[in-house]
Amino acid sequence: LVCNGPLKYVKLTMKAAVLIQRWYRRYVARLEMRRRYTWNIFQSIEYAGEQDQLQLSSFFSFMLDNFTHSTHCDLPDLISQLLDPVVDPWLDRETCYNLIPVPESYTGPRLSFPLSVSDTNALLSAFKEQQTLHARYVLQLLYETKKLLKQMPNIIHLSTSYTKEITICGDLHGRLDDLLLIFYKNGLPSAETPYVFNGDFVDRGKKSIEVVILLFAYLLLYPDYMHLNRGNHEDHIMNLRYGFTKEVMQKYKTHGREILQLFQDIFSLLPVATVIDGKILIVHGGISDQTDLDFLSSIERHKVGGNKQPTLILLPSSIHALSTHFYQLSSLLQVVDILWSDPKTQDGCSPNTFRGGGCYFGPDVTQRLLLQHGLQLLIRSHECKQEGYELCHGGQVITIFSASNYYEEGSNRGAYIKLGRELVPRFYQYQVSRTTRKLTLTQRVRAAEGSALRALKEKLFAHRSELLAGFQQYDLNNTGSVSVSEWAQVLESVLRLDVPWRTLRPHLTRLAPDGSVEYQSCFEDMGPGIPLPQVTPNLAETLFRYRTDIEIIFNIIDKDHSGLISTEEFRHTWRLFSAHLGVDIDDRAIDDLARSIDFNKDGSIDFTEFLEAFRVVHKLDNKDQQLNGKT
Repeated sequence: LVCNGPLKYVKLTMKAAVLIQRWYRRYVARLEMRRRYTWNIFQSIEYAGEQDQLQLSSFFSFMLDNFTHSTHCDLPDLISQLLDPVVDPWLDRETCYNLIPVPESYTGPRLSFPLSVSDTNALLSAFKEQQTLHARYVLQLLYETKKLLKQMPNIIHLSTSYTKEITICGDLHGRLDDLLLIFYKNGLPSAETPYVFNGDFVDRGKKSIEVVILLFAYLLLYPDYMHLNRGNHEDHIMNLRYGFTKEVMQKYKTHGREILQLFQDIFSLLPVATVIDGKILIVHGGISDQTDLDFLSSIERHKVGGNKQPTLILLPSSIHALSTHFYQLSSLLQVVDILWSDPKTQDGCSPNTFRGGGCYFGPDVTQRLLLQHGLQLLIRSHECKQEGYELCHGGQVITIFSASNYYEEGSNRGAYIKLGRELVPRFYQYQVSRTTRKLTLTQRVRAAEGSALRALKEKLFAHRSELLAGFQQYDLNNTGSVSVSEWAQVLESVLRLDVPWRTLRPHLTRLAPDGSVEYQSCFEDMGPGIPLPQVTPNLAETLFRYRTDIEIIFNIIDKDHSGLISTEEFRHTWRLFSAHLGVDIDDRAIDDLARSIDFNKDGSIDFTEFLEAFRVVHKLDNKDQQLNGKT
C-alpha cells in the first residue's frame, strides 16, 4: 500500500503529460491550418489582382480599337496618349538636369559623377534618415544608368573564378529595410561582394524610389559586380496599379513626369537573364517549352517595352497589337514567359491561369532546357515563399524571395542565396521586424489571419450582386438560406479564388438553426466609405469592384496630378469602360453620378473624395473606433 502511492502519482503525472502533449499537437496543427489558409487567401487575392491588371490591359487595347474606328472627336486624350505617348523634348537634351537649380536650403546628398564610394555612402545615410534625393541628381543618375544599360547584353554571363561568392536576391518590392538588412548582414556591393538582384525592385512597398536609386547607384559604381535582371513589375502599367508611379509623383511633384519617362526607358533596357559559370540560369519568373536562350540573346529588348512602344507591351493580353510583326511577337512571348511564369509539380507546359500571363512549367520542361543549354540549375523569384526560398523539380529549380513581411507583418521571411565556385547554393534567411519579435506565434498568426479575412470580405462585397444571384438560384423558396455545399460552390464559381471556403465559413457567414447558411450575413459587416449618391445599384457595385482600375485611368488623365479631373473626362472614360465590361448602365445614371460627386459644382471632380466614396469600410472597425474614442 505504501508503494502504491508514489506509483499512482507517477501514472497520473504521465497521463497528464500525454494529455498535454496531445493538446499541444492539436493546438499546433490548428495553428498551422490557420497559417496555411491565411497564406492561400493572400496569394489568391494577389494573383486575382494580376488578372485584373491584364483585364485593364484588354481595356486599353479596346480603347485603342475604338479610337481607330470612332467618329467621336471628344474622346478623352487618354486614348491618344496611350496610342502615341508624348516624350517631352526637354528630356532629349543630354544635360537637361543641369538646368534644374539645387537650392542652398537642400540638405540631402549632392552627387558627383562618375560616382564614388562616398556618394553611395551618402545615399545610404540619407535614405536611412528619410531624406529625399533632389530631382536634379535623380535625373542625372537615371541618365547615366540608361547610358550604361544600353551597352549591356540581354543575358549577362558571370564567373565565380574572379570572386569568392556571388549573392543572389529576389523580389524587394520597395522594401528599403530589407535591402539595408541584406547589405548589413552580407556586405555592401563591391569586387569582394558581387550581387545579382532578380527583378521586381519596385511597387507595393513605400520606398521603391530609394531601393531602385541605391541599386542603380551601385550598378554605376561597380558595373562588373552589381547585376540587375528585369522583373514583371519593371513595367509602366504595372507601376500605375501597384504604386511606383504614384510614389514618384508624390515625392517629385515638379519633375515627376520626366523621372517616370526615364524609368520606363531604363526598365525596358534591363537584362532579362543572368548565367553563372555557364551552369546556373537566373530569370525573374521562369521558362516555357518555347524558351530559347540563344533567341533571347539576339532580341532588341528595348523594343519589348518602354514608353515608345504600343500600350502594355509586356502584358500578355496586348499580344494582338504585334500580331503582324512575327519577330516582335516571338520576342514578346519569350520575354513574357521569362517574367511571368511559375513552376508546377506536374509535367508539361500550360497557360498560367491564376496570374493570367506566362506559363506553368513542369519538371520535364525544366530538365529539357537545362540539358539543351548544358545548365544544372534554374534560380527564379516572382513568388513569395513563407521561408523566403523553396526548392522544386527535384532541386533543379530554386525560388528566392527577399521581401520579408510581404503580405502582413510576420507573414514570411526574406532570403538570399550565396554561390561559390563549387556552385552549391547556401541560403540565408532574415525578417525585418519592429513589432514581430514581441508577438507570440499565436498573435502573429491571428494578426495575419485578420488582415487576410478583411481582404477576402472586401472581395465578397465587391461581387455582392453576382453572389446573391448565384445563391438565389439554389434558394427557390426565398428562405434566405442555402446549404454549406451550395454556398461554397457559388463562391468558387463567382470569385475563382483558390481558397478553402468550407474551412473559412465560420469567419465569413452565419448558420441558421437548421445548419444552412444565411447568405445575406456575408455582407453584414461591410459598407461604403461615405454615404453614396443615389445611383443605379449596378453602377455603385461596379465602381467598388473596379476602383483600382478607375484610379489608374484617372491618374493617366490627371496629367498635372492635381487630384482633379473634369466631369466630361469622367463621363467619357466611364462610358467606354462600362461598354468594355458589358455592364448595362444607363447614360443618365453616369451623368447623375458625375454631377453628384462634383461637390462644389465647378465642373471638376475631386478624385480623392470620389475614391473615398467607393472604399469598402468594415463596420466592426467603425464600432471599435467609436468604443476606443469613448474610453
